[in-house]
Amino acid sequence: MTPRKRTGWWLPFVSDRGAATRGGSTAGPPGTGLRALLYRRPSEPQSIQVVFERAIYLVRVRRHRQARRYTLRIHAPTREVVLTMPPRGSLKQAKEFAQKHGAWIAARLHRLPVALPFADGAMVPLRGVEHRIVHRPGRRGTAWTETGEGNEPLLCVAGDAPHVDRRVGDFLRRQARHDLDAASRRAAEKLGVTIKRVSVRDQSSRWGSCSTTGVLSYSWRLILAPPFVLEYLAIHEVAHLVEMNHSPRFWRLVLRLCPDAGQAKSWLDAHGTDLHRYGFSDDAGNQNTPVTA
Repeated sequence: MTPRKRTGWWLPFVSDRGAATRGGSTAGPPGTGLRALLYRRPSEPQSIQVVFERAIYLVRVRRHRQARRYTLRIHAPTREVVLTMPPRGSLKQAKEFAQKHGAWIAARLHRLPVALPFADGAMVPLRGVEHRIVHRPGRRGTAWTETGEGNEPLLCVAGDAPHVDRRVGDFLRRQARHDLDAASRRAAEKLGVTIKRVSVRDQSSRWGSCSTTGVLSYSWRLILAPPFVLEYLAIHEVAHLVEMNHSPRFWRLVLRLCPDAGQAKSWLDAHGTDLHRYGFSDDAGNQNTPVTA
C-alpha cells in the first residue's frame, strides 16, 4: 500500500532557525530508536529549571534518536521551551546548556504575543473584524453575534461564567468548519476534483493539509483572519489534489483561482503568529511563564 502523502502550509515559527545548539554528542548507530527509551532512567526528570534574572523557566527535556546535539526551541502556540538531546546525552550537560542560554529563552518568550483568553470584555477577531465578547448569563442559547451600541460587533455568550471560554471556542470552530467546507467545495468544483472530508483542528504546525485520499484538515484559527486569507488556504489545499507538490505548475494553478494569493501569504507571514494567542491564558497548559524566584 502506498502511504498517504500529506502537504500543507507550514506556520512560520515551528522550526526556530535561531535555536541554540551544542554539538559534540552523537546519537549512536542507526537503529537505536527503541534503545533511546532505555537511556532515560526512571528517576530522570521530564523537565529542568532555568533561572535568569530572578525568573524561573521550566524546560521540557526530550531525547531523540536522531539528535546529535543539544537543541533549544520555543513552541510558540503553547509557549513551551523544549530541549532536545541525543539518546546518550548527559542530563548534567543538558542543564548546563539550558542555563547557559537562559537569556535566549527569556528573550524569545518575551517576544511572543501576550496570550488572550476568551473572557467577558475581551476582543477577538472574527473573519478579520474585532468583536467584543459579552457574557449574557440570563439569555438562552450558546453563542452568537450581534451589533451593539455604535455599531460595535459583539460576540455574545450565554450560560455560566466558567463556560464562556469553551463556548466561544466551540462557536469559532463551528464558524471555521462552515466557511472552510464551503470554500473548499467551491475550489473543488472549479478544479473538477472530489473532496472526501473537511475537518478543523487546533493545528500548531501548519494552517492546512491535504491527503491524496481527499481529506482536508485546517486550523480553526483561520476564521480569525480576513476572508481572503481563509479562501486562499482552501484553494491552496484543494489544489494539492491536482498537484501534490509546490512546483511552478502548482502555483500557477493556485494563482488562477486566487489572484490574491501573494497578499494572503504576506498577511499570514505578518500576522499568523498572533492568531495563536487567542483562547490561551498565560498559565493555562503552560509552565514557561516567568515566576519570581
